[in-house]
Amino acid sequence: MLTVRTLTSTGALKVGDETQLGAPGVTWVDLEQPDAAVLGRLKERYGLHPLAVEDCLTLDQRPKLEAYAGHQFLVLQGFECPNHDLLHLELRELHAFIGPDWILTVHDGPQPAIAEVVKRLEADPANTLGRGPDFLAYLLADAMVDSHFPLLDRYSDEIESLEERIFERPKPALMQRAFALKRALVQLRRVLSPQRDVLGLLSRSGVAQVSEKTSVYFRDVYDHLMRLSEQIDSARDLLGNAMEAWLSVVANKTNDITKQLTLFASIFMPLSFVVGFFGQNFEGLAAPWLFWPTLGVLVALPVGMVGWFRYRRWL
Repeated sequence: MLTVRTLTSTGALKVGDETQLGAPGVTWVDLEQPDAAVLGRLKERYGLHPLAVEDCLTLDQRPKLEAYAGHQFLVLQGFECPNHDLLHLELRELHAFIGPDWILTVHDGPQPAIAEVVKRLEADPANTLGRGPDFLAYLLADAMVDSHFPLLDRYSDEIESLEERIFERPKPALMQRAFALKRALVQLRRVLSPQRDVLGLLSRSGVAQVSEKTSVYFRDVYDHLMRLSEQIDSARDLLGNAMEAWLSVVANKTNDITKQLTLFASIFMPLSFVVGFFGQNFEGLAAPWLFWPTLGVLVALPVGMVGWFRYRRWL
């Protein structure tokens, strides 16, 4: 689906289809579900580079910024959690061509960042598309990056809950959950780290098709990405501490069980000796006068050993 939004010289916003291309004014062309034929026509109209057009047809690129004659090609990525399951993240990829008075975005399926920018554009066209295609690119990048803050907050809450459950009852399923969360955090870092470098390039002055005024706004997005990277590192550290806590709790529990079994064995070892010794089939060992002393030893010995263990604080 191709949507064309044009800001006329009078400040009015016109929304149409492909037939509106070429109208005077700053134009935003939004293409959902990339099509080779449509991209071919856009390539001829705006002089898009064939390699960039080929990248748009695959939508499996890493975040990058490439300069071509007359336009910049920007690739941004983000994650969504539509099913509220932190272990099943969906990757969202956005391609953008930034020209002198036009911007072309290509994406596969609806994206919250696009919807948010469309709302801002319809509410105030002059302060969004009216400030240039590069400023609209900033709004898209800012919306995609900021959507990760609530996601990382949910990861932090999940890790804190995981720690509490580990100390209450360390089940093997909790360790499996911890490993799955760690893989998800690695996936987040793998995408956001190169994107930070891309926004760092846009935040510098001198980039073609990006004004110096807009580069200041890209610095803010770069700062947000730095904060996200720090949050991911903190979450990974907390997750590592939770995994170490699980191992520590399990080891302590195993030590307690081993200590208890050792104490029980220590209590019954002398009893086994006394019973075995006086149970021998030798004349004199079965005399009646030995019964009560032997019974007293069998009772006093374990009681004394338990008292000794408590005195030594082994129990």
